[in-house]
Amino acid sequence: MTTTEKPQTFSDIIKSENLVLVDFFAEWCGPCKMMKPILEELKNMVGSRVRILKVDVDRNPPVASTYHIQGVPTLILFKNGNPVWRQSGVMPAGELAGIINKFQN
Repeated sequence: MTTTEKPQTFSDIIKSENLVLVDFFAEWCGPCKMMKPILEELKNMVGSRVRILKVDVDRNPPVASTYHIQGVPTLILFKNGNPVWRQSGVMPAGELAGIINKFQN
């Protein structure tokens, strides 16, 4: 008999022990499109020390509402389910890596 794993919810993901960086974005948003290569560069810099998650605010209005997302892109860094840092707008990968390092441990 095989068991299928239940898909993780947003809440499950952000409650992990690892840091989780969430990029709240929208498909129609120009600056949001600029974040994609920046987040890829960031992933290369920080590796598995942080999980990067993208949440489309138009497809997930309850999550966007819970975290009072009023502009996109908005980045929120979660540690053990709690937001520890947030900022709206495009940011360079190096600056994001510095913020992640600050909240490590």
